[in-house]
Amino acid sequence: MTLYRTIKLTLPFAIAFAATALSITPGLAFSSEAQQMCTGDAMRLCGHEVPNIPRITACMARNRAHVSPGCRAVMEREGAARRRAATVDE
Repeated sequence: MTLYRTIKLTLPFAIAFAATALSITPGLAFSSEAQQMCTGDAMRLCGHEVPNIPRITACMARNRAHVSPGCRAVMEREGAARRRAATVDE
């Protein structure tokens, strides 16, 4: 498998984890908006961690201050929604 194909197959999962990295209840669900807004940031900041999804997740969390405003907004919005959902489930 080529590096390009590995990155192409792994990146959606990396975005899923990055979008939920700061939430209380991490999960695999993520929006197409998160994928669209965060793919560039994931590759720019954490591409060296591909294909290790947990390391990409940790990298995105560490570099949260360096992600684009759009990606940060999506991460915050989706994290807040997951926290609200977790509170309701308790």
